[in-house]
Amino acid sequence: MNTDDTTTNTEAVTGTVDIVLAGARGHGRWHLENIRRLQDKGIVRLAGICELTPLTAEEIPEGLGTPEQSADFGALLDATGARIAVICTPIPTHTDLALAAAERGVHVLLEKPPAPSYAEFRRMADGVAGAGIACQIGFQSLGSHAVPAIRRLIEEGAIGELTGIGGAGAWARAESYYRRAPWAGKRRMNGVDVIDGALTNPLAHAVATALALADASRAEDVTRIETELQRANDIESDDTSCVRVTTASGLRVTVAVTLCAENPGDPYVVVHGDRGRITYWYKQDRVLLQRAGHGPEEYEYGSTDLLENLVGHLTDGDELLVAPEATGAFMKVVEAIRLAPDPAPLPASAWRLLPDEERRVVPGIDGLVAAAADTLALYSELGADWARPHEANEVSP
Repeated sequence: MNTDDTTTNTEAVTGTVDIVLAGARGHGRWHLENIRRLQDKGIVRLAGICELTPLTAEEIPEGLGTPEQSADFGALLDATGARIAVICTPIPTHTDLALAAAERGVHVLLEKPPAPSYAEFRRMADGVAGAGIACQIGFQSLGSHAVPAIRRLIEEGAIGELTGIGGAGAWARAESYYRRAPWAGKRRMNGVDVIDGALTNPLAHAVATALALADASRAEDVTRIETELQRANDIESDDTSCVRVTTASGLRVTVAVTLCAENPGDPYVVVHGDRGRITYWYKQDRVLLQRAGHGPEEYEYGSTDLLENLVGHLTDGDELLVAPEATGAFMKVVEAIRLAPDPAPLPASAWRLLPDEERRVVPGIDGLVAAAADTLALYSELGADWARPHEANEVSP
């Protein structure tokens, strides 16, 4: 996996590392529990929580004590002397908060997607590099030990010559999912890019993982991006979409996703070779190898937690797993989606409401998602009558 070559200053980071968490509700609750796990191991200490409304005692997991709380991120970093900031806030705030930490010499774990546009990503990545801090991007699937293991299988020729990589994500989200926050399901808000779509946020791991397995993680590794963006829900962003990336080596990477699945399942990435295939269910760290002349072989792998890896990078010099530059290709995909026409609403005949679950379903979408990952074709090429013809974006070096 590609990582950033920037050298960070780790010499002053020793012992238990103090942490500030920005954004402790929603997905931030997962970070609270993870910080508690690492605090129990004596690795970190939660020094502060940044939220617009302070957490109640009941909202703070037992064992984390009474961290300082403030709505002022910079002031909280100054007051606590924290060495790491975990940023799990709305997408448009990521760059400014990361840079606020960087200018104080505070290292960062930044939730995905790192930014809503490539320009904002570059401003963040260049700023943290210039400050000499470590920045880890929260693509937890890239901390899986399955990723280097699959790369080794490819390099050893286990499935013959690599012919392409597909990704499939058939998930379900209730209509209430888009009411959880003012920015949910938005492409822009108050004139600012948000780009909260299926490919860029909830199923972003499928895109980033497929690109990593294609050895195409950096911005310069991508030459062409084709998008098809649709929505069944009454939102601005896409909820049923696909993207096809052509890498600098000529490899095609197609990822198809939906949040309107009939029968939701675990997302996966499939690596195609001319003599076999490798399927990787990244939420399970599970790998299935199928190749000519052999029976199927299944493996399960462990995973390195990205916050723990960041702490190890600062205290022991461990290699940082997901530096900003290793997400440059993903951010090129985000940019292509940002620049594409607004997602087309699906006709009423293409979806139905499940009243008991209060969610919208696109009949037949589960099969289309799987077929796209299998064939590397887009929805329109697979004959979906509701699919908008794809938009192509030639990526400049």
